[in-house]
Parts: sequence; C-alpha cells; structure tokens
Amino acid sequence: MLSVEQRYHQEAVPKLIKEFGYKNKMQVPKIEKVVLNMGLGEAIQNAKILETAVEELSLIAGQKAVITRARKSIAAFKLRAGMPIGCMVTLRKKRMYDFLTKLINIAIPRIRDFRGISRKAFDGRGNYSMGIKEHIIFPEVDYDKIDKIKGLNITIVTTANTNEEALCLLEAIGMPFKKQ
Repeated sequence: MLSVEQRYHQEAVPKLIKEFGYKNKMQVPKIEKVVLNMGLGEAIQNAKILETAVEELSLIAGQKAVITRARKSIAAFKLRAGMPIGCMVTLRKKRMYDFLTKLINIAIPRIRDFRGISRKAFDGRGNYSMGIKEHIIFPEVDYDKIDKIKGLNITIVTTANTNEEALCLLEAIGMPFKKQ
C-alpha cells in the first residue's frame, strides 16, 4: 500500500501533466496544508468538553491543537468576544501526508453507510472541505473514554487554480469520491 506522498509523486504528477498539459512538473498542483477544526458551541457552558476535544484532536493529528476564541460577541448565544469555542490544528509536509494516508486508508472506510465523499465541496480556488460527523472513526481515539461524540471539519488546501485540477489531484492520491 502506497502512502499519499508516494502516490502523489508516482501517480498524480504524471497523470496531471498528461491531462492538463503542464510543461514542467513544478506547475503541477500540490497539497499545501490540511487544517482540522472542531467547533464546540457547548464549550460556553462546559469548559471540560474543550479540554477533551483538544486532547482528542491532538491525538488524531499527531500535533498539539490550539484553542480558538470567538471574534465577536453574540448575545443570543450568550457568547462574548474572546471566549474559547473550539480547537484547530494545521498540518504541513510529513505530518500532513501521514494524516491524509490515515484518513484515506483507515478512517474513511470506517464510516457507516459510506458511499463516497461529495465532489461539490470545493471553494472555487482548488481547496476542498469536508465534515466528519463522528471523530471516533480515527483509530487513535479510545472509544471507551469518549464522553461525547464530536464533529470535525477537514480542509485540504492545494495550489490548484481551479476545482477541476484539485479534483483530479485528490482523485489521483486516492480520495474516494462518489461516482458521478
């Protein structure tokens, strides 16, 4: 089984050069970073939930997660600017490729009733975002120690200029997209 990094260099680069007619392999789009984010609105009432989320996200990513804070005050949600409301981690280089390998080969196949990920979640500039409803699909998370199942957002930032280039890149590295 090839890692995502090996698959990128051996399969994706030649495929993208052939399909889009790049003259140089430095023109081929690549993955810049992967951002994992957990938004926890219930952290306003329960600060302990945020601590466990940081620990779990750090386990999943293999890198320490940072706490994100509210930018604005919203009275309807009893939220003040500066209150901790989530956590995130940005992965680059080796950790990014390791995470993507784990996501594609281990975590995504563990999703119940999985039929493929959406092809429509691109932002128009070649970046892809997906949401995971249950963070327990990752093997690092100990199911017995979980107090609450949390969601997780994953954003894959690429150097691609268009959605088509990014889709082709992600398909070439093995992302299991839905059939059209």
